Amino acid sequence: MSKLGTLGARLHRGEIGYDFVGKRFIWYGISILITITAILGLSVRGLNMGIEFEGGAVFTIDKTSVSVSQAEKYAEAAAGHDAIVQTLGKDGLRIQVATIDTPTADKVRKQLAADLGVPEKDITGEQVGPSWGDQVANKAWQGLVIFMILVVIYLAIAFEWRMAVAALVALIHDITITVGIYALVGFEVTPGTVIGLLTILGYSLYDTVVVFDSLKEQTKDITKQTRYTYSEIADRSINGTLVRSINTTVVALLPVAGLLFIGGGVLGAGMLNDISLSLFVGLAAGAYSSIFIATPLVADLKEREPQMKALKKRVLAKRAQGESPVSQVSAERPYDDEDDEAAPAVVGPRNQPASRSRGRGRPSGKRR
Repeated sequence: MSKLGTLGARLHRGEIGYDFVGKRFIWYGISILITITAILGLSVRGLNMGIEFEGGAVFTIDKTSVSVSQAEKYAEAAAGHDAIVQTLGKDGLRIQVATIDTPTADKVRKQLAADLGVPEKDITGEQVGPSWGDQVANKAWQGLVIFMILVVIYLAIAFEWRMAVAALVALIHDITITVGIYALVGFEVTPGTVIGLLTILGYSLYDTVVVFDSLKEQTKDITKQTRYTYSEIADRSINGTLVRSINTTVVALLPVAGLLFIGGGVLGAGMLNDISLSLFVGLAAGAYSSIFIATPLVADLKEREPQMKALKKRVLAKRAQGESPVSQVSAERPYDDEDDEAAPAVVGPRNQPASRSRGRGRPSGKRR
């Protein structure tokens, strides 16, 4: 078995682990700092909205020897507005100029033909109105709101309202960070970006639900034992699914990274940048929030319940008497308190005293 597989098995069995929940305020602080940075970037720099949202004209040249930087200068001089120039294929260019009307677009096209040294008929012009982009944005917001409502309802029914609240906070956390990084980087926001933002919600929610499902299973009849608090079992749930979450995230990030750094960076495919950056940042933020935000937040909310407060007092009182948790317990049910009534069954290995390992009912004397 590989080292990662061995590590994952040991984490799942509870032989080793990291105190994620115990150090939750560190993760909260990091998330707050990142979120504030994202909001400041969004407030100061704003989003670079694409032509689909602001309206304008798109000019396509199939073949020219003019560089991207030079074509950008020509377009800005002709239109009087900022222009975005992208390469198309080997020698082609795509020039976007926002917020210009049809008469202005015709003048810009003629001036570009003269500056670039190509016939005017070889420049394809397309006028884009802002109404289409507004419709896309409105539909996206509607879809986002409906998605959030359905997620909260589902999690509240399948798990409980505290988990629904924690998942909602994690999703908002992921969207805020992704949008803020878009503002800081300055990438253009297009319908592809909107599609990417909606896509990452599913990935983020998947990791969160996996941990929640493990937590729900492990906390059945939790008040019938006195070895572990809710926060400790929540921490074991994170550790038990940690390697799985890492593997899932890495596998999802590899093709997205290929689109972003190779397709967008090397080949200069602008449309790939639009969707791949949102996917890349959103996937990474989703993996982080499911581990460091959602589950610790659930533990915080649960520990406020009177029965969980009482359980914590009993656990601490028992430990004060010199009884500590066992070093190895079942991953499916992380406690086995045989002194308590209705103790849950134990699955998996457990260290037992020698006297209890003998068959029951056998006489201790010599056999005649």
